[in-house]
Amino acid sequence: MSKFPRRKSSYSATSNCVEARLRREKGVEVGDSKLWPAARRLTFTDSTWTAFLTDTRRSRG
Repeated sequence: MSKFPRRKSSYSATSNCVEARLRREKGVEVGDSKLWPAARRLTFTDSTWTAFLTDTRRSRG
């Protein structure tokens, strides 16, 4: 089992799932759960991911 498990977005539908996983050496990986191990994922630094989450929370306000 990975030390950093993937987490499914609470807004994902049954067939359209986005998952994220913390990576100690690489920040955060985000990808499509249907294609997870084979497909490419987006990798964000910790500071970029934090800025994204902050902006997202602000816009939902």
